[in-house]
Amino acid sequence: MERELFTTADGTHTLFVKDLDEHYHSVHGALQESMHVFINAGLIEAEKKFDSIHLLEIGFGTGLNCLLTYFNHHAAIKYAGIEAFPVEESILGKLNYTEWMNYRDSQKLFNNLHSAEWNKPVQLNIDFELIKLNTKIENIASTNLQIFDKPNLIYFDAFAPSAQPELWTENIFKDIYSIMAEGGMLVTYCAKGEVKRNMKAAGFTVEALTGSKGKREMTRATK
Repeated sequence: MERELFTTADGTHTLFVKDLDEHYHSVHGALQESMHVFINAGLIEAEKKFDSIHLLEIGFGTGLNCLLTYFNHHAAIKYAGIEAFPVEESILGKLNYTEWMNYRDSQKLFNNLHSAEWNKPVQLNIDFELIKLNTKIENIASTNLQIFDKPNLIYFDAFAPSAQPELWTENIFKDIYSIMAEGGMLVTYCAKGEVKRNMKAAGFTVEALTGSKGKREMTRATK
């Protein structure tokens, strides 16, 4: 998978995949999108419902969502990130996220996220455990998440349905629904009608929320 560095409107980087004609994040701002969709609409809301968060990210990518979760969480976190095509170290070293953050030791943490061994749990601090899983979304129902049984928060950050429609099907959402905790939430930047219908068919209660900059809506689905 050939990837190129791209600077988004808020100054932070994303990656562009030529073969898919897709960016990893919104061109209107990678940092603002991740904060809006995954932290504000996902993490913060989940912490109101659960004493601890078992978080599954589908599409670990550049690690931006994980980095922001680390610095914005209040409940204990067990975090599993699924990624079929890990980003090369040569590209990771050029990403500028921490230059736009005011979090202490953010670059050190970012480096630790990416130096962590794949498929092996690592304790980042006393209340944040991470495992990166080198596997495909299609294998989610049979994947051993190791650090927890049932996720109660899911960041669904796969490439858009226009690029990879096979990742947004009813069957995929049924598999996700089957492994989730009751009351668990899934958040995604995508608000496509067909995707929301597939979520509903899988059993989710679906709500449309205001999207990040440049998008009218995003989606939150609850089991």
